[in-house]
Amino acid sequence: MSTSKSIRRAVQWALWTGAASVTAFQSVHAAEDLDTIQEVVVTGTRISVPGAISSSPILSIGSDEIRLQQATEIEQVLRDLPITQVGDGSNVNNGSAGAATLNLRGLGPERNLILINGKRVTPFNYDGEVDTSVIPTALIERVDIVTGGASAVYGSDAIAGAVNFLMKRDFEGVDISTDFSQFDERDGDLRSVSLVMGANVADGRGNIVVGLNWTDRKAVMLGDRPLGQLGIETASGAGYQEFLNGQPPLAAPAGCGGPNSVQSGGSGTTLPTRVALFGGGALGQFREDGSLGANCSVFNFNPYNYYQTPLERFGGMVMGHFEMNEHAEAYARFGYTSTSVRTQVAPSGIFNTPFWTPMSNPLLDPTVRAGLLARFNDPAQDLARMRTAATATQAAPENWRDLNNNGIIDEADDVRLTYQRRTVEFGPRSTTYDNNSFSMLVGVRGQLFAGWDYDVFGQYGESERSNVSDGYANVTNIANALEAIPDANGNAVCRSGAPGCVPLNLFGGFGAITPDQVPYSSASAIEQQAYEQKIIGASVSGPIDAVQLPWAASPMAMSFGVEYREEYGTATPDLCWQTLPASCLGGAGGAILPIAGGFDVREVFGEVLLPVASDLPGVRSFDLEAGYRYSDYDPSGANRTYKYGFSYKPVDQVMFRVMKQRAARAPNVGELAAPNVTALDNASIDPCSVANAANITPELTALCVATGMDPGQVGVVQNIEAGQVNSFTGTDLNNLPKPEQADTFTVGVVWSPDFIPVVNNVLVSLDYYDIDIQDVIGEFGAQEVLDACYVNAIADQCAKIKRIGGNLVVDGSGVETYTTNLKYLRAEGVELGVAFGVDIGKFGNLRFSANVNKYLTHESQSDNTTALVDCVGIYGTNCGNGPQGGPLPETRWLQRTTWNYNDFTVSLLWRHMSSIQSALPACPPGVDEGCVFPAFKKVGSYDYFDLFGSWQFMEQASVSFGVSNLFEKDPPVVGNEAADTGSNSGNTFPQLYDALGRQFAVGLRFSF
Repeated sequence: MSTSKSIRRAVQWALWTGAASVTAFQSVHAAEDLDTIQEVVVTGTRISVPGAISSSPILSIGSDEIRLQQATEIEQVLRDLPITQVGDGSNVNNGSAGAATLNLRGLGPERNLILINGKRVTPFNYDGEVDTSVIPTALIERVDIVTGGASAVYGSDAIAGAVNFLMKRDFEGVDISTDFSQFDERDGDLRSVSLVMGANVADGRGNIVVGLNWTDRKAVMLGDRPLGQLGIETASGAGYQEFLNGQPPLAAPAGCGGPNSVQSGGSGTTLPTRVALFGGGALGQFREDGSLGANCSVFNFNPYNYYQTPLERFGGMVMGHFEMNEHAEAYARFGYTSTSVRTQVAPSGIFNTPFWTPMSNPLLDPTVRAGLLARFNDPAQDLARMRTAATATQAAPENWRDLNNNGIIDEADDVRLTYQRRTVEFGPRSTTYDNNSFSMLVGVRGQLFAGWDYDVFGQYGESERSNVSDGYANVTNIANALEAIPDANGNAVCRSGAPGCVPLNLFGGFGAITPDQVPYSSASAIEQQAYEQKIIGASVSGPIDAVQLPWAASPMAMSFGVEYREEYGTATPDLCWQTLPASCLGGAGGAILPIAGGFDVREVFGEVLLPVASDLPGVRSFDLEAGYRYSDYDPSGANRTYKYGFSYKPVDQVMFRVMKQRAARAPNVGELAAPNVTALDNASIDPCSVANAANITPELTALCVATGMDPGQVGVVQNIEAGQVNSFTGTDLNNLPKPEQADTFTVGVVWSPDFIPVVNNVLVSLDYYDIDIQDVIGEFGAQEVLDACYVNAIADQCAKIKRIGGNLVVDGSGVETYTTNLKYLRAEGVELGVAFGVDIGKFGNLRFSANVNKYLTHESQSDNTTALVDCVGIYGTNCGNGPQGGPLPETRWLQRTTWNYNDFTVSLLWRHMSSIQSALPACPPGVDEGCVFPAFKKVGSYDYFDLFGSWQFMEQASVSFGVSNLFEKDPPVVGNEAADTGSNSGNTFPQLYDALGRQFAVGLRFSF
């Protein structure tokens, strides 16, 4: 075999290592002319010698596939991969951080390492997550995704795998492209323009490439689609039939309405105002005329939310390298991105918050006042509860201030009431995320001596974010505004005399809050975040000629190096955010306190590739591979990671590969330095509430009382609203989490036959993977804690529940979910990749490729006392709230068929997802709590087809056209409480399924 042919074969096998790519044939085809290549650097190893390959599976996505999808954002391509799971992105609204993250195998975005040309990308926040939108799509040559732990090679975070974006090198010319897409409903416009310019310098000794990009994405509201116009209830199915009938939401009864007030399918925090005695039962709902009656409407929060969040982004990257001499090549990379993303949810409000309310408040209807006082003084109704006291003399009543000391609840006294009222008059709630990121990399690489290369680099990156939240209710000021008393003329004035205080009227419907009341009782807040990363590293690689086995054609090769990394993050909220216990922003999910912290790590690492045998009968090649990394973290301590495996080729066309790795993830800044605050967590049912009244037993009552309830409150207090409860989150500084540790195992085979007539570039791979993570850094789910306490009677879990007035949603109450080490998280499955081409003579050629992933296991367990959760084919709060992130189809695949004919290309992409079902049982007749509506129990398998076509109408110009969701398949309907709020919105899962219908795209490209 000639030297050039050997090199081509080495390069091909290096590129084929993963062989699970939907575009693998493109990479292979490109490799056929690389006669001059002397070595290739493969993602997953630092060893750079001819023939070096990784024994770990690698999925590669080429630039051609990105063009076929007409993707202006790489997130659009990555989230459709069978190996990825729901992450943050364009279709995440409530729960979004205004970024686009990647979640490999559903193990969490913090457990996959994002790289550019083998170097880390600076996170956008203190949770260590990378916003993939900072990577300019037009500059990407290919994306390599390594399956399983890669910590021995790249360090912490590479547990689920490493994603390496390889950028264009030695690019010459100018490439200008512009794309436009729009949904069938003529909305959701996406416009982008990219410019790539490159030139060789100094007679080819160097090259510089500049890439610029601009993207503008328009919003699509839930109310813009029939499915999103009404909140359908997951348990009862309320609103589902109206949706099927094409009917609008049923309007609230006369006198009990207002904007988006409906009969069912919404939130109890509504308008007109609902009111209850703190710690007691409901008192009713006000009417538009100020009277008080039974609850009569709920609030349809859906239409205000986004199916697709608006974005504007501008960015650029400059890369260059210059050969100074035969031993040194300088290289550098500079990048800057400015991104603005807006999220929006329904108007803010007062979410079951208790306030002291003077019975003399002039804004309260006199008839209502009289009725309330009569009820409060009736021993058979509320008097006993009003007098719940800490002393036998009842001198310290819980809900009553006897201001005139006459022992009777009268107009002179204060009563503590809880209110549920949407402050629609304040406008919608929104948060605008403005992010500016900058990165700089400089280094020198080259050849030390024959066969030995070195690489020394320094890297600096920073990200600055401002999060502006607007349209909220100011809880602190509302407390003052509700304590209104009559002045000498009988007009309402604030008793506190606080500057600017204007009494607030919550005792009626829409419009009761007048424009002059809005400024004092509404609020905006700002949080500033900053993240800084510094890295210095050096490595060498090459052969050890003295170590060569007699049966091998080449000696042992190795690489080793050192690295120092320092990361520091801060968050600085304004005083409104810092107001405890739940900030001054009503409905914001709790206070935010300042964060300032970081870590540094010193590492040494090494790899060895030992050819054992080659060119023997039955042994075309057999190579052993091993690696080791020692990392010393301050403050979380040292950890050791390693890998060992082999690749075996009995013949040129077949390779077997096996890899065992120990990976690790050290706690990030947010996990080390987050202050203790109140937030919101997903849960479906409070077993001590009215929702479970039919199942209250003496044993359950005792558990409820032990967690802070009055016996009379058990089975009476309201259930969880909108699938969320308060939670106490943050870092326990006395018990810092220790690093995660993962054992990953992969075994597979790659087959590339060259004897099949007509068919060429055949590539088939099959890999098994098992990723087992111990001491998972995370939090117990709120529902998990509630079930452990009230169902399994586990005392340690009961101690985490703090009730006030029997409630879990009022300020100061909630469930402790502090960051800790959970027991384990595991993903196991098989992945199949197929690619081949067929020449059809004068009619051009066909290319086929497919990538299939099937989960065998995807399970977690928080500790020995909690239930094991297996999420394969499941959706629900336990499978969507945390690292497993959203519904998890058991099987997914992508299959692409492409026809190339002269200047024309036509391609069809088939996206398949197997069925999923709810973790909860189907509701029997008459039951609508702790279960799901029977029609929502299971979602059948889904198949989407995307069509693409392009025409090279000039040598330098081409036009493309694409249709996604060609047959306009509607998304599944599951209601709004089926899973966590990040993945479940608009009654479906918009980040997994195509919620917006058919999409058309057109693009124009010029290359010179």
